[in-house]
Amino acid sequence: MAKSTLFGLVIFFFCAVTSTVEAAEVPPIPQGYADEQAVMAAILLGRIKLIDAKNVALPDNVEEILDVEYGTGGEHKLQLDLYLPKGRSKASPAIIFIHGGAWKSGKRSDMKFYCVKFAEKGYVTATVTYRLIGEACFPAAVHDVKCAVRWLRANAAKYQVDPEHIVVSGNSAGGHLSMMIGYSDDPSLEGTGGNNNVSSRACAVVNFYGPTDLTTDFAKKQELVEAFIGGKTFDESPDAYRLASPLFHLTRDDPPTLIFHGTIDSTVPIAQADILAEKLKELKIDYIYERYDGWPHAMDLAEAVNQRCVYQMEQFFQKHIPIN
Repeated sequence: MAKSTLFGLVIFFFCAVTSTVEAAEVPPIPQGYADEQAVMAAILLGRIKLIDAKNVALPDNVEEILDVEYGTGGEHKLQLDLYLPKGRSKASPAIIFIHGGAWKSGKRSDMKFYCVKFAEKGYVTATVTYRLIGEACFPAAVHDVKCAVRWLRANAAKYQVDPEHIVVSGNSAGGHLSMMIGYSDDPSLEGTGGNNNVSSRACAVVNFYGPTDLTTDFAKKQELVEAFIGGKTFDESPDAYRLASPLFHLTRDDPPTLIFHGTIDSTVPIAQADILAEKLKELKIDYIYERYDGWPHAMDLAEAVNQRCVYQMEQFFQKHIPIN
């Protein structure tokens, strides 16, 4: 009886330790804060550690190809940076990362962190330049990123890309663009930047806190949204606001979507993600909604949040664009 009891305790202890180890492998959603001011205070006090997205070392198993021309936007050449896993014997799925910046700023190198992170895991990754508001308004940015998808598909053989498995992922304005690429099939949104005989279709979408509906009362009052639409108010051009809203393009055949959004985001309210999730559910489109209580816009710059996001992205990609 004593041996049996001891054996049982050992087994219990082993299972408990194993369970703890397995649970530790899944990063939790970090505890959030009351408001954005509390988040800033925690950063200044060193309680929130930030990732170093500006100084990303290139690992030995990843090849970086910079300044690749992928098309034209208006009179300007458009470029992307490409990250290729070394030592492959067959084609890999690809992920295009789209930077944010309220459609008016930002640069493609802002997304090098994610490009390198997932190229290390075996994916071909790219980060793209697109026309900003100062150069051209909507739908120029959509035209450009769709062109980038077409270019990557057209050059799939050259870079060992699986043309059937190309994902778009973006943050903030980039999240909006990733959804526009993933959901819209309006010919007016394709543009003429290059490879127009190739599909711009994506097989999955990752949306980090991007606006989904530009026709809400909040969105209509934003000067940035008005500038993005070409300086026109909603009353002056309601059709353009709808055309620029990913939510209005969703149909049952659209790709699976991973959503990240914080509940104290004052830049893009959490309601934008809520309505997206509701629509995806209504249409029976596969989706995962990561709703982060007490976290603001650009929350994935916090290391603990980023660890959770990267883990969830990896699980999502393993399901929808597995590396065989």
